Amino acid sequence: MAKPKPWEVSDELWAMIEPLLPQRQRRFRHPGRKRLDDRLALQGIMFVLHTGSAGEYLPQELGYGSGMTCWRRLAEWNASGVWQRLHEVLLDRLRAADALDLSQAAVDSSQADHHAAWLPCGG
Repeated sequence: MAKPKPWEVSDELWAMIEPLLPQRQRRFRHPGRKRLDDRLALQGIMFVLHTGSAGEYLPQELGYGSGMTCWRRLAEWNASGVWQRLHEVLLDRLRAADALDLSQAAVDSSQADHHAAWLPCGG
């Protein structure tokens, strides 16, 4: 059996991610082009992240759609909170398995709550 590529989403990982994705209502009157499968779009996103290549150079022969399609799906999922929910699910699984080591964890400003320090003085 061939070793899976780092950007290929395993069945186990997909089983965690798929329920977190927003459901799209199918359009019947003007259906347009068939939407790219979410798993393929995710693998396209993972390919670009893993290789560091620009999304516009995503090879079409991989079957992951265009770089623009993957970028739009990434933006859609980001806006709907998919990545935050996935992060929470993964942390919960690590905690349940007692496999989360926070001894060297760091929190940067993207994860910290901004509160009183951002209020205007005297306000």
